[in-house]
Amino acid sequence: MPHVHEHHGIAVRIPVEDLHLDGEWIIPPHASGVVLFAHGSGSSRHSPRNQFVARTLQGHGVGTLLFNLLTRQEEDTDRYSGHLRFDIGLLARRLATAAAWFHQKHPDLLIGYFGSSTGGGAALVADAESDLPVKAIVSRGGRPDLAGAALPRVKAATLLIVGGDDTPVIEMNRQAHAQMTCPREMRLIPGASHLFEEPGALERVAEMAAEWFEHHFR
Repeated sequence: MPHVHEHHGIAVRIPVEDLHLDGEWIIPPHASGVVLFAHGSGSSRHSPRNQFVARTLQGHGVGTLLFNLLTRQEEDTDRYSGHLRFDIGLLARRLATAAAWFHQKHPDLLIGYFGSSTGGGAALVADAESDLPVKAIVSRGGRPDLAGAALPRVKAATLLIVGGDDTPVIEMNRQAHAQMTCPREMRLIPGASHLFEEPGALERVAEMAAEWFEHHFR
């Protein structure tokens, strides 16, 4: 595993619709692109799994922008109702708006999406519905089935990573892979479950993601 340098993050407030989403971006020197993270339900930019993947990407010279797709108030409501986390349209719009905001500030940097669980579906819809120059998407244990009719319109090169023991999600990803027309690959991590909590599983996800973004950001 490459040595991960500690980069200092810059706190940002991303204007989306009539509210602000808190985030943090870290752009290593000579980075060619930045990856925006779209997390799944009940997860935030402080999630240790997202932070781990982000540090691995930074170690490979790829910038990261982690932010919360829901405001704190929405998170509180959602904890009881759970309806927002499955509102793929809402999550996708916010992700695309954040990407457009970033692109205005750094038009020379390429853009990628890293989505987990429902965030994987949101990343695919965000790319399908917008004209932003998104180069690559990585979906970790994603729910691309929630992207539905948007799947054939995804443009960015997409890597679908699924745990080898995550049986229902494997099938969802197989069907989505078949409906997509962009350059795409699906990879299973043997012995890994939905959250990739097994020893070494998240490291493999992070390395695969870093290689995918490095390759497509060239």
